[in-house]
Amino acid sequence: MRGTLLANRRGIQRFRQIAITAVKSSNIKLLLFCCIALTLVMAATRASDFMGWTNPSDSLDQFLPPGKGYAIVMNTWKRYDLLKQSISHYSSCPGLESIHIVWSEPNPPSDSLSKFLNHVIESKTKGMKKVELSFDINTEDSLNNRFKEIPGLKTDAVFSIDDDVIFPCSSVEFAFKVWQSAPDAMVGFVPRAHWVDKTLGKNDYYTYGGWWSVWCTGTYSMVLSKAAFFHKKYLRMYTNEMPVSIKAFVTKNRNCEDIAMSFLVANATGAPPIWVKGKIFEIGSTGISSLGGHVERRTRCINRFAAEFGRMPLVPTTAKAVDSRYTWFW
Repeated sequence: MRGTLLANRRGIQRFRQIAITAVKSSNIKLLLFCCIALTLVMAATRASDFMGWTNPSDSLDQFLPPGKGYAIVMNTWKRYDLLKQSISHYSSCPGLESIHIVWSEPNPPSDSLSKFLNHVIESKTKGMKKVELSFDINTEDSLNNRFKEIPGLKTDAVFSIDDDVIFPCSSVEFAFKVWQSAPDAMVGFVPRAHWVDKTLGKNDYYTYGGWWSVWCTGTYSMVLSKAAFFHKKYLRMYTNEMPVSIKAFVTKNRNCEDIAMSFLVANATGAPPIWVKGKIFEIGSTGISSLGGHVERRTRCINRFAAEFGRMPLVPTTAKAVDSRYTWFW
């Protein structure tokens, strides 16, 4: 009798083990199925951005009132293929109202280039509001030209961008919304840092930190104007109030105009910039940052500008703006 009961108990335990194993196996299969499904959904939602660099339907403000959008101020220099590619892309961004190309070349833009760019804009904005295109011609070749005041600029928001970087329209529109929440700040995609270098036994000597410094520490104090939003009033301030010695230094050294603008905004606000997460597509092959001694030159700029301002206005921060609609894991 006891043998029969023992056998029955063992049978029941065996059955339970098999049942538990089956349930665990089904749970694992269900979990794997959910993971695969989630991956496919993420890939599908991001494919349009990656392939076309734009997704206008993601914007909540596709038809903003006149003057409530933003103007692109694009710096360029004898890279017409890159210029055409950039203008073609950004023309379809929903919040864009005007494009101002900073032109500092010896010869004016050709008629063929102007016609091509205007045709591209018209074809990209059919059925939408008209996007204005203008060349801001400068007689002097200086990096300060990208921050010259633009007479009659209708929008408060300026998106400063180089001709060799592309951001999806959805990222640009998100950064614009972040800027709208803090219109006195610089809001951008490319953060950089500075810190006190105490190796020289001083408390007022600073070192420039590139992307890897930001990546390692999570701290930054600048967003570069190669891809940043700011209020148009800073163009006026840079043109009329930036120390002449700083602008002369920028022209002579062909560098650091972006650091100068960061100093200007930080000095006016006493606040840090805002770094926005965004996927960048580098379509150019070379730039100033690729030259040897880049960090040393930027370090020299920071210390020169701090001396001119009479203090260090840059404010470090660790905040980062992320579009939670497209961020699955925090």
